[in-house]
Amino acid sequence: MNEVLLYLLKVSLALGIGLGLFRGFLSGLTFFSWNRAVLLLILAVALVLPAINFSFFTIQSAGIGEFVLPVFEVGQSTSQIQESGITWQEWVLFGYLFGALVMAARMILGFITAQKQIGQAKLTQFDNNWVAVHPDFTPASFFSYILMPDFDPQDPKQRQILTHESMHVRLLHSWDLLLVNAAKILLWFNPLIYAFESALREVHEYQADQGVTHQVSRKEYATLLLHLVTARPAWQFMNNFNQFQTKKRILMLTKTNSTPQQKVRFLAMLPAVALLIAVFSCEITPVEEIKGPIMVERSMSMSPTNLVARVNDLGKDGKEIFDVVEEQPNPPGGLEGWNMYLAKNLKYPAEARNMGIEGTVIVVFTINSDGSISNPEILRGIGGGADEEVLRVVSEAPNWTPGYQKGIAVNCRMRLPIRFKLGTGNPVSIETKPASQFEEVIEIPINSVKN
Repeated sequence: MNEVLLYLLKVSLALGIGLGLFRGFLSGLTFFSWNRAVLLLILAVALVLPAINFSFFTIQSAGIGEFVLPVFEVGQSTSQIQESGITWQEWVLFGYLFGALVMAARMILGFITAQKQIGQAKLTQFDNNWVAVHPDFTPASFFSYILMPDFDPQDPKQRQILTHESMHVRLLHSWDLLLVNAAKILLWFNPLIYAFESALREVHEYQADQGVTHQVSRKEYATLLLHLVTARPAWQFMNNFNQFQTKKRILMLTKTNSTPQQKVRFLAMLPAVALLIAVFSCEITPVEEIKGPIMVERSMSMSPTNLVARVNDLGKDGKEIFDVVEEQPNPPGGLEGWNMYLAKNLKYPAEARNMGIEGTVIVVFTINSDGSISNPEILRGIGGGADEEVLRVVSEAPNWTPGYQKGIAVNCRMRLPIRFKLGTGNPVSIETKPASQFEEVIEIPINSVKN
């Protein structure tokens, strides 16, 4: 679920950066075909790039060490944990999916409605294009159809409109809008996708207007635009003749064509794409030649590749124990299952509670190649029975999925810090975070565990 939300955030950021660069550098140019291609590329990059990892862009950082489990904070009782129900992230996801379903239904319904209305219209041909004539239509195009309220090819004004709409058909503009509407299903909540759609439709109109002015004077065509202003909205995949501000279109008609030298502005998109690759699609993995024992915390969510394994001691199978492997061990049910297991089984020892003992217990244990847990050892204890309680819970834990190195199951060393803390009774939720410091540990308030 968090991956979905993170992906949507990355898509939104990429789309915002791309659209900002387009507005700042390219929107005023008269290279309309190039502008259209750039806009479609921006959308494709924004949707695809955040989902890709480029292993050859691996960033190296110093130091490796034992796997340290992510922070696990407990501030409510086991029964509360089990009955906590839907988290806020799940509510957000449900709301997002509902909005996406509404947008999908709207797109499908709009397409069916358009097809039905075209089926009720009278069809004729104009310059190898189908013209659907119906009194309720406004001049527009819809995939391979030109829509008109009436049809008189001898009328000069109608011929200009028909030429305009035939440009939309020839350039396949409705397919662009189909792609944008599919993206709107994913990004229905983001105003950037609607700004993007507006920019793309605007370029479509400029392209079609340019096609008409190759046959008639710009002044004559601008006069037609002023006389045919309408505010009626178009269907989702339709390019309406007067859908956008007439003033902007007329200004673009009267604008001097951009010089070929101005195409250099399109190069501004290249560093933007490179930056997005670096930020969104690179995986940071620590790689270093081991020269001695180094303790560096790691989040279980990381996926190390090409790591140098530091080997210490031997496992119960007589083979070496790895501190870092290509595929990390995982508890049953993932981190959520591990959290539930700890919350259900950890008890605050009565001796430690009565003596007011608080502090951090750090335990090191081995996940063997068969997934079993062995050799739990207290690296740092606090007494009062807390150390023994941690050893008990770790020793009784269910088997994990073992770690793998070069496709072979191996023994892996794990580190688990737990903080025993006399609680205040204030309920907080369970949260999983990357363990970036040894001070970030499991907190067990006294009033939130079983006696």
